[in-house]
Amino acid sequence: MTWQVASSRRNARGFTLIELLLALALLTMLVTALLTFVFSMGEIWGRGGDKRLFEQHVSAVTRHVEALLQHAAWPRPGSTTDEPFAVDQVKTVAGSRTDLLGFELLDGDRLLEWPENPLPEVRCHLAQEDNRGLVLYWQSALEKDLAEKPPRAVVVSPLVTKLAYAYYDLTGGQWRTESALRKNSSGAWVLPDRLVLSFKHGSFESSQIVTLPGGGVLPPAF
Repeated sequence: MTWQVASSRRNARGFTLIELLLALALLTMLVTALLTFVFSMGEIWGRGGDKRLFEQHVSAVTRHVEALLQHAAWPRPGSTTDEPFAVDQVKTVAGSRTDLLGFELLDGDRLLEWPENPLPEVRCHLAQEDNRGLVLYWQSALEKDLAEKPPRAVVVSPLVTKLAYAYYDLTGGQWRTESALRKNSSGAWVLPDRLVLSFKHGSFESSQIVTLPGGGVLPPAF
């Protein structure tokens, strides 16, 4: 009788140990599966977050460039020019002179950093530069020694890898996109109808079209 009780106790202890091992094994499997799920979801959300941030950046930069061009084309009292856009030769940060699309902002812009209030009557030029992105060159007509000073430069977006110019062919009824500004047969500059901004960040790419406003447009709605 005593031998049977001892054997029963050993069997009970052994069965409890097996249950514990099985429970630990199941718990380990559940924890592993849960961690795998959490990490995979985190990776997916991380990728999605990068994409959303990229899209937000592209949208914000495109809207700001549109606003700059609209402000330049907005007729103001005392304006003496019918065409707010022109092609000018600008000395870039690299030291070379490049033909760039230019426009004037009578009230400046928040991107144009100045110790005091933003300077008015600012001449701006858009450029795309390797390792810098979309650059806005600017200089106020009210600055001293204007002719001797090179224009300032501010990076609008480091993700812009290309700035192209789209022209509409009235004869053929087709669009033609070129990497450089065009001249006509007389050697005069031809203003583009659209700007094409190409963005790239890692595996994400986007191409945005900005229409160049004409004279007499309505004030921008913002």
